[in-house]
Amino acid sequence: MSIFKLPDLGEGLQEADIREWHVKVGDRVAIDQPLLAVETAKAVVEVPSPQAGVIKTLFGAVGDTMDVGKPLVEFEGDAISAASSAQPVAVADHGGARTGAITDTGTVVGAMRASNDVVAEKATTVGSSGIGLKVIPAVRALAHRLNVDLTIVTPTGPDGMITAADVQRVHKVLTDVGPIEKLKGPRKAMSRAMSQARDEVMPTTVTEDAVLHAWTTPQDLTVRLIRALVAGVKAQPALNAWYDQAEVGRRVLEKIHLGVAVDTPEGLFVAVLQDVASRTPESLRTGLQKMKEAVSSRNVPAEELRGYTITLSNFGRFGGKYATPAILPPTVAIVAAGSIRDAVVPVNGQIVIAKVMPLSVTFDHRCVTGGEATQFLAAMVSDLEAAN
Repeated sequence: MSIFKLPDLGEGLQEADIREWHVKVGDRVAIDQPLLAVETAKAVVEVPSPQAGVIKTLFGAVGDTMDVGKPLVEFEGDAISAASSAQPVAVADHGGARTGAITDTGTVVGAMRASNDVVAEKATTVGSSGIGLKVIPAVRALAHRLNVDLTIVTPTGPDGMITAADVQRVHKVLTDVGPIEKLKGPRKAMSRAMSQARDEVMPTTVTEDAVLHAWTTPQDLTVRLIRALVAGVKAQPALNAWYDQAEVGRRVLEKIHLGVAVDTPEGLFVAVLQDVASRTPESLRTGLQKMKEAVSSRNVPAEELRGYTITLSNFGRFGGKYATPAILPPTVAIVAAGSIRDAVVPVNGQIVIAKVMPLSVTFDHRCVTGGEATQFLAAMVSDLEAAN
């Protein structure tokens, strides 16, 4: 037989979800004919056939997550049988041990000893910390059989002991609410990225309002935000940097490659606008439109999903004022713009009703000071409050 395994998809991706099979068992395929489409954390990828032949077996169904190096397709052809490649194993009989080239089927061999001793089950703790909830092996086995995570079980036994009734109670609740929805594709990538941000960043957030009273003509909001962010970086370049955790150092970067957070039903994407400081408003608008279309169709080139130096999230179009957005390493700052609202504010000594944009800047306090972050934010506010 010939087994084709999931190839390395690049970008450090170690798994993919099967989105669609293009072939079925019995089909004859040609070299480079698409076998299936898989969804990675970054894109939908067509996987071509490495050879011509007839499909004998398909490994995995639509929706399954496959690891790189795991079998995808078996082609018909000569194969080495499992028995011929098996290693000799020892088989015990009443006369002693003998060996033979047989396949280990997982059966119990050797003498089975009987005993009338009564063994008392000892409780073990749940979790890696070695403290907390306690459970005996039989209850642990019950939880495994019912697919119940012991860390979410509230114990009712003595001294924090989880009982069989506790496990069965949680199992009933989980059965009533339905099966768990496994995160896949972009949502799984988002989950891992947020866990990395939690573990590797010391986030601190500063906020301020930009009063847009001077805006007398319609403005392209996102383009104005990008212009203001560039002004902020010019005032304080420390926020346009990458932090190296291993070396405990930073790289302050000259060009501003802006990561723009794009929310989709499938999850959050951060796509890149290259060198935003040198681009015209028209070029930025064109780039934003192309980015939106590419993200919607899941056709974002890999090079446009990496290499950003600072991030912008314009979440205000959905609602909300201030935020504590997450920084994705190795970047050290993210700007978030909230929903524009009418507010009573002083302007040139007069009380007026004006449009106000709430801004939040989260920065990595390991390498950015509070002074640097507030100078950056002040420069942004000053640029946004200008007439044009």
